[in-house]
Amino acid sequence: MDVASLKDAVVKVIRSREQDFIAISHELFKHPETGLQEHRSSELLCKFLKREGFRVQYGLAGMETAFMASRGDTGPSIAILAEMDALPELGHACGHNIIAAAALGAATGLRAVLSNEDIRLTVLGTPAEEQGIGKIELIKAGYFDRIDFAMMVHPSSRRYITKAYLGLARLKFIFFGRPAHASAYPEEGINALDAVIQTFNAINALRQQTAQDVRIHGIITEGGTAPNIIPARAACSFYVRAMDLDRVHQTVKRVIACAQGAATAAGCEVEVVEDPRIMAPFRINAAFSELYAIQLQALGLQVDEVPVDRNCGSSDIGNVSQIVPTIHPHVPIGLGINIHSNTFAEASVSPKGDQAVLEGACALAMAAVELACDPECRQRITEEFRNS
Repeated sequence: MDVASLKDAVVKVIRSREQDFIAISHELFKHPETGLQEHRSSELLCKFLKREGFRVQYGLAGMETAFMASRGDTGPSIAILAEMDALPELGHACGHNIIAAAALGAATGLRAVLSNEDIRLTVLGTPAEEQGIGKIELIKAGYFDRIDFAMMVHPSSRRYITKAYLGLARLKFIFFGRPAHASAYPEEGINALDAVIQTFNAINALRQQTAQDVRIHGIITEGGTAPNIIPARAACSFYVRAMDLDRVHQTVKRVIACAQGAATAAGCEVEVVEDPRIMAPFRINAAFSELYAIQLQALGLQVDEVPVDRNCGSSDIGNVSQIVPTIHPHVPIGLGINIHSNTFAEASVSPKGDQAVLEGACALAMAAVELACDPECRQRITEEFRNS
């Protein structure tokens, strides 16, 4: 069959089994599991892929819930990424149930239509995206070394082809003072909580002199044990984000200086803990994104034209995009419904959420068919990646 016929065939397969993929999305939603605890979710996805004829490996890169399901011997190596973790208390308020179900739908359609000689197809179960570590650990362990193209979809309030993601670094400051009775002997104490508060104040002042894309936000994680005891230990955690990693690193140095200055002012000692797993900004590949857009047009779907750098978060998909051509388009589940909210969680299993599963599955599978069958298409994408 020609490419158009293959794409028609893969969509037909996905639509004929749509209830299977919607059921997976709903089952994940009913049993949300946070990062690295996605045991039930991972098992559900792996069992499905095994039944579909994929070879499944478990427990990748030291993460029990990470998995790789593969089939095919020759052809381009295409990875479809399946996130599966939920948020504490909010459940699937980022719609990872849709991501995983769409990935399985696309893989099922491709397995039915393309032969083992046409494509080397991989479904990668990538845990702990909300913690920003799953894909980074898989990269470090070499699971992306033989991947030519990576793709996934993400639910959203709109239908985006491309979306910017900020680089992100994580910091923790632990301050050490000296306890004393806060009323009877205040002069004998050194207040670690004062250092935390001064750190926040210094960072608030710093924000006035940072670039527009820089984001600094944090919480107090330890603040003392009782009001009448001067806190001998207090701690806070911060995220530092920016559009490029150089700016992330520059801002991190300034934030650390804020904490060190606060410690000096309060008379405390400070321990600085930097997480070495830094999330990279997303590297947009226009040729790859256009390939996905073509599939949406074929499906009769309209793309929302909005600035790609609006309302940016961060994700470990950015690290993948730095080493292999990657797309991360968004599928809509309801206008004005934004991620990390109860409303978004509910929308992920609404009729529009179910439709998003099918849209993502069909569009990803159709794009993979073109990649498998069109060497010129692959060349355009890889050349842009090498030259950008």
